[in-house]
Amino acid sequence: MKTDTGDTDSSLLRQMRDGDAAAFQRLYQRHQGPIYRYALMRCSQSALAADVVQDVFMGLLTRSYRYDAGLGNLQNFLFGVARNLLLKQDQAQRRHQPLPGLGDEDQEEVLMSETAEASDAIFSQQLTEHVRQAVSVLRPHYRDVIILYELQELSYAEIAVICSIDIGTVRSRLSRARAAILQYSDRMGWRTELAMRTTTASATASRANATMTGTEQ
Repeated sequence: MKTDTGDTDSSLLRQMRDGDAAAFQRLYQRHQGPIYRYALMRCSQSALAADVVQDVFMGLLTRSYRYDAGLGNLQNFLFGVARNLLLKQDQAQRRHQPLPGLGDEDQEEVLMSETAEASDAIFSQQLTEHVRQAVSVLRPHYRDVIILYELQELSYAEIAVICSIDIGTVRSRLSRARAAILQYSDRMGWRTELAMRTTTASATASRANATMTGTEQ
């Protein structure tokens, strides 16, 4: 039988609700980072992201947001709360600019067969500023799935719960977001830069290997 050490999210929540400030601090330290990174990537404004994090945790503390452990883990619940706060902000500001080719959800689009592989390369090469810029111009519901999947590494099922959509819609939005990011990357010349980096890295590795084996001419 597994013993509750008092350090699980559920235990800390119970302690927090009993007035234990240290338990709340532990929860905050554990989950603040991922929630802040999601919010920052989502809105591209550090001050707003910090406000969202504060609202999320104050709502948890005051029980404004009711967490049900039976519906999923705490961190995913907090992602959902942050997303809802950001959606309200989107509605208030109407600042997003959609990328060409990202129409309404029911609009037919042609997706490139290389989409997943090429977009994976962009993310894996950690072109951080490029990725942030490309994601920032996606429509909010596309932005959510690409951030939660690519950067937070959540599953389709977890994203479906957070965004209140079905898994098929998660897959569709992720594919559309990847295609749009590739289109934007092409327009900005980032994929050319990526190819150059890959070629340079490969050549460097080959020279190093040749030196180690004594075959360099």
